[in-house]
Amino acid sequence: MDCIFCKIIAKHIPSKIEFEDDLSVVIQDLHPKSKIHLLIVPKKHISTIAEAHDDDDALLGHLTLVARDMAAKLGLNGYKLQYNVGKEGGQEIFHIHMHLLG
Repeated sequence: MDCIFCKIIAKHIPSKIEFEDDLSVVIQDLHPKSKIHLLIVPKKHISTIAEAHDDDDALLGHLTLVARDMAAKLGLNGYKLQYNVGKEGGQEIFHIHMHLLG
């Protein structure tokens, strides 16, 4: 697979992983749009939110809770969570990922 996130997850490309568990990794965005800009990436490859299945609901919820925990760890009182969906929605890497901006 030629997915940069899958390569990071497989440790084929070095990256500073801020957090990792069985379902996800958290990395810093290479082109931050805010002082704090993390990407919460599921280990399961799903190209876009539009292609997620109903049985991915627990995984998607997990990503939100990981983002919440990372925000708390960083002491953020307010923050933004964002998915870009599809090319027209600004998605550049076709492996779903949630942006945490603070």
